[in-house]
Formats: sequence, C-alpha cells, structure tokens
Amino acid sequence: MDRTVSRARVARRIAAGAAYGGGGIGLIGAAAVGVFLAEVQLAKRQVGGGTAPVPPSADGRYGVAFAGPNDAMRLGILGDSTAAGQGVRRAGQTPGALLASGLAAVAERPVDLRNVALPGARSDDLERQVSLLLADPARVPDVCVIMIGANDVTHRMPATQSVRCLTTAVRRLRTAGAEVVVGTCPDLGTIEPVYQPLRWLARRVSRQLAAAQTIGVVEQGGRTVSLGDLLGPEFAANPRELFGPDNYHPSAEGYATAAMAVLPTLCAVLGLWPESDRLDGARREDILPVAKAASRAAREAGTEVTGARAPWALLKHRRRRRLPASTEPTPHPHPDAAHGHA
Repeated sequence: MDRTVSRARVARRIAAGAAYGGGGIGLIGAAAVGVFLAEVQLAKRQVGGGTAPVPPSADGRYGVAFAGPNDAMRLGILGDSTAAGQGVRRAGQTPGALLASGLAAVAERPVDLRNVALPGARSDDLERQVSLLLADPARVPDVCVIMIGANDVTHRMPATQSVRCLTTAVRRLRTAGAEVVVGTCPDLGTIEPVYQPLRWLARRVSRQLAAAQTIGVVEQGGRTVSLGDLLGPEFAANPRELFGPDNYHPSAEGYATAAMAVLPTLCAVLGLWPESDRLDGARREDILPVAKAASRAAREAGTEVTGARAPWALLKHRRRRRLPASTEPTPHPHPDAAHGHA
C-alpha cells in the first residue's frame, strides 16, 4: 500500500475519532511509547546545558510608524512553549513579536499582539487560552496563530483527544470571527540524542498527529502550516546558533526560521499576500482530498493546507520573505488591554 495513502487513512481515522467522540486510537504501542518518552527525557538532560528563561511578554503594539486612519489589527497567539517563545530573552525575538512585526510591515497598519501561550501546555489547555482571548467581545483578534502538539505526544495524550481539543478551539475562534492559522506538531525525531529506531518512531508519531490536526483544522475553516522538521537541518548544521540557552528550545534565529514559514499564510488568510490561491505546478502545489493533502504536508515542512470545496484541499508552498528587523513592543494604548502571559 502506498505510504501516503496509509498515512492519510490513519490521520483520517484519528480525526474521525475526534469528531465523533471515539476513544484513544493509539499511534504506537504502550511499551514503545514508554521507551520513547524515556529517551526524550534523557535527551533533555543530555542536551540541556542550561535552563530556559521564562518567555518575555511580547504583548503590545507593533508597527507604530503606520499609525493613521486605520485601526490596529489584532493578533492572538496560543499554544505551548514554542508559541510563547521560551528560550529567548528579548520580547522582539519571540515568534509572536516576529509575526506581529511582519504582519504590520505587509499590511502597513499597526498590529496589537496578545500572547496567551503557556510553556508545557497541551491541547487541553486551549479551552482556557481561547476563553482569555474572547473574554472581551470588543477586542476579538482578527487572526490567531496556534502552535501545539509536542507535549501531547510526550505526555501520551490520546491523539483523538488532542485533535478534538484543537478543533474545538479553532471552531470557537472562527465562530467569534477570527481567522486561524495552526502550526502543526513539530517533528520530535529531530531531538538530539534520540537514537534509532526511536528517532523513526518519534517522526512517525509526530507526522501522524500533524496530519490529523490538519484534517480537523481545515474542516473547521482554518489553515495549517506544517512545522515538521523545519528546523532539523538548521539544528544539525548550527546547533549552537539555533538552540536556545537550554540547548532544547529554539534560539532567536530558530524562531525566526519558523516565523518566516508561518508569515505568508498569516498574511494570505487576511488577503494581504500578493500571491493568490491559484496553484503553481512548478512549486509542487496541488488540490487533493484533505486527508492526502494533510499527509503530504506532514512530510514537507512549511507546507500550507487550506480548505477548498469539500472534500478537497489546496496544498501550497508559498514564497517566504525575510522578516523585518525585530522590534520591541510598544505598550497597548488602551488601558483595558490585557498584558502578559497566562
């Protein structure tokens, strides 16, 4: 059986289980999971030469130079330590700040950022995070970025539960009027030193969850960008440059690499990107059944999947552009705006 078809079927099964209340459809055997998790913890101890600083609060206004007749756009960030920016010390180095600065530069409008991501969070924390963002109906974000999944795998959360929590979060945000872009589960097979065959196992689990996340998100009207092994080659070639102070979370350069992959989709979902959704065969873009598109995206980091007419989806490889120079946030001009991390 073709591997893409097989992966698509597994992802569809997980997504269907999430949608219809299925139980814990396992990705791998319990014994293998236990060994894998032990290896991950060992990797953290062996690689981690320091302690990651508490993520700096990046909430505030970006692109103040564009202040004018247009109101500021509102950007919300949700998820785990990657979304929070754990591993860097300056607010302007976090992915939220990088995306807010990039969005402001493309839109030529100020962007108000609120980041409610929490280091160590799993998908079941998204309910709380979404509630924080939607607490004030007058300040619902125009667009939200979610990065989640790695802790679901390492803490053995059933894949169906993981996807169910994520799709519920996306549905709540979309119902409130926000566009949603999800950076799917990263490839845990890039963690050093997780050895074979567990490296292969980690990659398989991560990709299966990422594909299932994509199916659930697209069916709720969101878009996904596969993070996958996006940082794998950079980590291998420049470990001191791309890892943060704890040698486990990305550094400023690592987060910039991830933000460059997400920014084009963030702009496209708001109608700001000059590229259209027309397919470019030269860039291996295609229209596929959503499960096959999700499976292929999980294998190719930086791939966008967006819904077309059911059951089809567009698979895009948008051109990346360099981010503007990182900037520090200006405090929210509204005294009632929320500050800080959850």
